[in-house]
Amino acid sequence: MTDILVPTEEALAEAPPPTRGGGALRYVLTKIGGALVSFGLVIVLGFLLFRALPGDPVQTMTRGRPATPQMMAELEHRLGLDQPLWKQFLNYLGDLFHGDMGASYFYNVPVLQKIGERLWPTVLLVGVSTLISVALGLWLGTRSGWRRGSRFDRISTGVALTLWSTPTFWLGLLLMAATTGLFPTAGLVNSDTPPDFFSQAIDIAHHMVLPTITMVAVTYAQYQLVMRSSLIEESGADYLTTARAKGLRDDVVRRRHAVPNALLPTVTLVFLHLGMVIAGAISVETVFSWPGLGLLTYDALKAGDLPLLQGTFIVLAGAVIFMNMLADLLYRVLDPRVRAS
Repeated sequence: MTDILVPTEEALAEAPPPTRGGGALRYVLTKIGGALVSFGLVIVLGFLLFRALPGDPVQTMTRGRPATPQMMAELEHRLGLDQPLWKQFLNYLGDLFHGDMGASYFYNVPVLQKIGERLWPTVLLVGVSTLISVALGLWLGTRSGWRRGSRFDRISTGVALTLWSTPTFWLGLLLMAATTGLFPTAGLVNSDTPPDFFSQAIDIAHHMVLPTITMVAVTYAQYQLVMRSSLIEESGADYLTTARAKGLRDDVVRRRHAVPNALLPTVTLVFLHLGMVIAGAISVETVFSWPGLGLLTYDALKAGDLPLLQGTFIVLAGAVIFMNMLADLLYRVLDPRVRAS
């Protein structure tokens, strides 16, 4: 018979204690390192991707204007487009390291300045849309998941799947056609609106109705479906059976026990998709002429504005990477199973 080795008290006393702090620090550093590597790849990809697009930025800038070959060559030299690709890339990295994304070809202003002007309309639109989408998706997902197979579940899930599969730009155009004259369809604020805060806020809210509805209709569905699936998976857990055996009401079991555990995947999804929502606002902002980063990216793409395209690409992709890292870190805080692994 094989002897079973049992550690002595002396061996147990000499064993080093578990290093939870070191594990947490290693986890955080790993996620931050992965985010930095991804961001570095984004910088390289942003430089090469837009230079692989067909078309010449100089010809695009001089289209419809009388320009001699000498003038075009001088403009190409001033923009640095006559240099070898590797030298352009080194200059691009050097400027980026010093916080300089270059100057826009089309607007003739620093790229960072132009992005700063267009950042807050996108943050406003995405922030409001995300809050409404999360609240609506969690509420509908909780109700439909707790009453699986009911009429409410079938209807709400069917509507969510339909809206989730609808192209964003098509839904925006449909809303514009269906509400002609009721809501503004372009811009952030009317030029004749009084400059006081209350009048400006009311006008901005009026302009936000259609783009917000469009973004909410497309994004809330994923939160609802994930919350529904998580709640259905939790509904058969033993701890819920124990809670019911103690005599707790069904609403209390759902609110205090089932929903907090089912929220874990949904909270992670919210942070994970928040950066993607910012990047996905391009189509909505283009349809409704909303003066944010999405419309700025579209205009830069039409004009062949390489520095502006690189700048918006870095900002939008960086938002996705940052939110992905934040979701990983938050999941470790919320889920003790990840901390124990």
